[in-house]
Amino acid sequence: MLIAPPRGTRPVSDRAREGLFSSLGGTVIGAVCLDLFAGSGALGIEALSRGAEVCTFVDKARPAAAAIAENLRRTHLDERGTVVTRDVSVYLRERSVDAPRPDLVFLDPPYQLGGGDLDRVLLLLDAGWLGDGGWSVVMTRGHKAPLPAVPLHWSARRQLRYGDSLVILYGP
Repeated sequence: MLIAPPRGTRPVSDRAREGLFSSLGGTVIGAVCLDLFAGSGALGIEALSRGAEVCTFVDKARPAAAAIAENLRRTHLDERGTVVTRDVSVYLRERSVDAPRPDLVFLDPPYQLGGGDLDRVLLLLDAGWLGDGGWSVVMTRGHKAPLPAVPLHWSARRQLRYGDSLVILYGP
Protein backbone atom coordinates (compact mmCIF):
# COMPACT_ATOMS: atom_id res chain seq x y z
CA MET A 1 0.00 0.00 0.00
CA LEU A 2 1.28 3.47 -0.89
CA ILE A 3 1.80 6.03 1.83
CA ALA A 4 -0.47 9.04 1.73
CA PRO A 5 0.68 11.96 -0.37
CA PRO A 6 1.96 15.06 1.38
CA ARG A 7 -0.51 17.71 2.54
CA GLY A 8 -1.70 19.86 -0.34
CA THR A 9 -1.23 17.06 -2.90
CA ARG A 10 -4.32 16.03 -4.85
CA PRO A 11 -3.84 12.41 -5.87
CA VAL A 12 -5.54 10.93 -8.93
CA SER A 13 -8.43 8.77 -7.71
CA ASP A 14 -8.18 4.99 -7.90
CA ARG A 15 -11.09 4.97 -10.35
CA ALA A 16 -9.46 7.54 -12.65
CA ARG A 17 -6.13 5.70 -12.49
CA GLU A 18 -7.78 2.38 -13.38
CA GLY A 19 -9.66 3.95 -16.31
CA LEU A 20 -6.52 5.66 -17.54
CA PHE A 21 -4.44 2.48 -17.55
CA SER A 22 -7.24 0.53 -19.20
CA SER A 23 -7.14 3.14 -21.99
CA LEU A 24 -3.36 2.94 -22.29
CA GLY A 25 -3.43 -0.85 -22.50
CA GLY A 26 -0.24 -2.49 -23.75
CA THR A 27 1.50 0.81 -24.55
CA VAL A 28 2.78 0.83 -20.96
CA ILE A 29 4.82 -2.37 -21.35
CA GLY A 30 8.49 -1.51 -21.86
CA ALA A 31 7.80 2.25 -21.80
CA VAL A 32 10.21 4.89 -20.57
CA CYS A 33 8.04 7.11 -18.34
CA LEU A 34 8.26 10.60 -16.94
CA ASP A 35 5.95 11.56 -14.06
CA LEU A 36 5.81 15.36 -13.71
CA PHE A 37 4.26 17.06 -10.66
CA ALA A 38 4.48 13.51 -9.32
CA GLY A 39 2.99 14.01 -5.82
CA SER A 40 2.92 10.52 -4.29
CA GLY A 41 4.20 8.95 -7.52
CA ALA A 42 1.04 6.87 -7.93
CA LEU A 43 0.81 7.24 -11.73
CA GLY A 44 4.43 6.36 -12.43
CA ILE A 45 4.40 3.54 -9.89
CA GLU A 46 1.26 2.13 -11.51
CA ALA A 47 3.04 2.26 -14.88
CA LEU A 48 6.06 0.44 -13.45
CA SER A 49 3.82 -2.20 -11.90
CA ARG A 50 2.19 -2.73 -15.30
CA GLY A 51 5.48 -3.31 -17.10
CA ALA A 52 7.03 0.08 -17.84
CA GLU A 53 10.81 -0.19 -18.02
CA VAL A 54 11.77 2.89 -15.99
CA CYS A 55 10.20 6.08 -14.65
CA THR A 56 11.61 9.42 -13.56
CA PHE A 57 9.51 11.22 -10.97
CA VAL A 58 9.79 15.02 -10.74
CA ASP A 59 8.30 17.17 -7.98
CA LYS A 60 9.69 20.29 -6.36
CA ALA A 61 8.35 19.51 -2.88
CA ARG A 62 10.78 17.61 -0.67
CA PRO A 63 7.95 15.85 1.24
CA ALA A 64 6.54 14.64 -2.09
CA ALA A 65 9.96 13.36 -3.21
CA ALA A 66 10.36 11.55 0.11
CA ALA A 67 6.89 9.98 -0.28
CA ILE A 68 7.72 8.83 -3.81
CA ALA A 69 11.01 7.28 -2.70
CA GLU A 70 9.24 5.45 0.14
CA ASN A 71 6.45 4.28 -2.16
CA LEU A 72 9.00 2.95 -4.66
CA ARG A 73 10.73 1.10 -1.82
CA ARG A 74 7.45 -0.35 -0.52
CA THR A 75 6.48 -1.62 -3.96
CA HIS A 76 9.99 -3.00 -4.63
CA LEU A 77 10.26 -0.80 -7.73
CA ASP A 78 13.03 1.49 -6.48
CA GLU A 79 15.56 -0.04 -8.91
CA ARG A 80 13.46 1.22 -11.84
CA GLY A 81 12.49 4.64 -10.47
CA THR A 82 14.47 7.85 -10.17
CA VAL A 83 13.22 10.69 -7.98
CA VAL A 84 14.20 14.27 -8.83
CA THR A 85 13.41 17.11 -6.40
CA ARG A 86 13.20 20.06 -8.74
CA ASP A 87 10.72 22.49 -10.24
CA VAL A 88 9.23 20.85 -13.34
CA SER A 89 10.01 23.82 -15.63
CA VAL A 90 13.62 23.93 -14.45
CA TYR A 91 13.96 20.17 -14.92
CA LEU A 92 12.58 20.34 -18.46
CA ARG A 93 14.88 23.24 -19.39
CA GLU A 94 17.93 21.31 -18.16
CA ARG A 95 17.34 18.25 -20.35
CA SER A 96 20.47 16.21 -20.94
CA VAL A 97 21.03 15.21 -24.55
CA ASP A 98 21.88 11.71 -23.27
CA ALA A 99 18.58 11.30 -21.40
CA PRO A 100 16.25 8.77 -23.00
CA ARG A 101 13.13 10.27 -24.53
CA PRO A 102 10.01 9.19 -22.68
CA ASP A 103 7.33 7.17 -24.41
CA LEU A 104 4.79 8.03 -21.74
CA VAL A 105 4.54 11.28 -19.78
CA PHE A 106 2.20 11.81 -16.84
CA LEU A 107 1.42 15.44 -16.17
CA ASP A 108 -0.68 16.00 -13.04
CA PRO A 109 -0.15 19.66 -12.13
CA PRO A 110 -2.00 21.38 -9.32
CA TYR A 111 -5.41 22.46 -10.59
CA GLN A 112 -4.61 26.05 -9.61
CA LEU A 113 -1.48 26.17 -11.79
CA GLY A 114 -2.05 29.11 -14.13
CA GLY A 115 -2.71 28.55 -17.81
CA GLY A 116 0.41 30.45 -18.92
CA ASP A 117 2.64 28.43 -16.58
CA LEU A 118 1.18 25.16 -17.81
CA ASP A 119 1.45 26.31 -21.44
CA ARG A 120 5.19 26.89 -20.87
CA VAL A 121 5.60 23.41 -19.34
CA LEU A 122 3.97 21.86 -22.42
CA LEU A 123 6.20 23.87 -24.76
CA LEU A 124 9.30 22.80 -22.83
CA LEU A 125 8.15 19.19 -22.95
CA ASP A 126 7.61 19.47 -26.68
CA ALA A 127 11.05 21.04 -27.24
CA GLY A 128 13.19 17.93 -27.57
CA TRP A 129 11.74 15.65 -24.91
CA LEU A 130 9.35 13.65 -27.08
CA GLY A 131 10.35 11.41 -29.96
CA ASP A 132 9.09 11.62 -33.51
CA GLY A 133 6.16 9.29 -32.87
CA GLY A 134 4.73 6.69 -30.56
CA TRP A 135 4.60 8.89 -27.45
CA SER A 136 1.68 9.71 -25.17
CA VAL A 137 1.21 12.60 -22.76
CA VAL A 138 -1.44 12.09 -20.08
CA MET A 139 -2.63 15.30 -18.44
CA THR A 140 -5.00 15.59 -15.51
CA ARG A 141 -6.97 18.79 -14.92
CA GLY A 142 -10.02 19.83 -12.97
CA HIS A 143 -13.05 19.43 -15.22
CA LYS A 144 -13.85 23.15 -14.76
CA ALA A 145 -10.25 24.35 -15.13
CA PRO A 146 -9.30 25.99 -18.42
CA LEU A 147 -7.29 23.73 -20.67
CA PRO A 148 -3.81 24.86 -21.64
CA ALA A 149 -2.68 25.58 -25.17
CA VAL A 150 -1.07 22.41 -26.48
CA PRO A 151 1.52 22.31 -29.27
CA LEU A 152 -0.10 22.27 -32.72
CA HIS A 153 0.97 18.75 -33.68
CA TRP A 154 -0.47 17.23 -30.47
CA SER A 155 -3.84 15.55 -30.80
CA ALA A 156 -6.26 14.79 -27.98
CA ARG A 157 -6.76 11.04 -28.41
CA ARG A 158 -9.15 10.54 -25.54
CA GLN A 159 -10.80 12.42 -22.69
CA LEU A 160 -11.97 10.65 -19.56
CA ARG A 161 -13.92 12.30 -16.74
CA TYR A 162 -13.96 11.00 -13.19
CA GLY A 163 -15.68 13.19 -10.60
CA ASP A 164 -13.98 16.56 -10.74
CA SER A 165 -11.01 15.22 -12.73
CA LEU A 166 -10.56 15.32 -16.48
CA VAL A 167 -7.87 13.01 -17.88
CA ILE A 168 -6.72 13.83 -21.41
CA LEU A 169 -4.48 11.54 -23.48
CA TYR A 170 -2.44 13.36 -26.13
CA GLY A 171 -0.38 11.88 -28.91
CA PRO A 172 1.28 13.01 -32.12
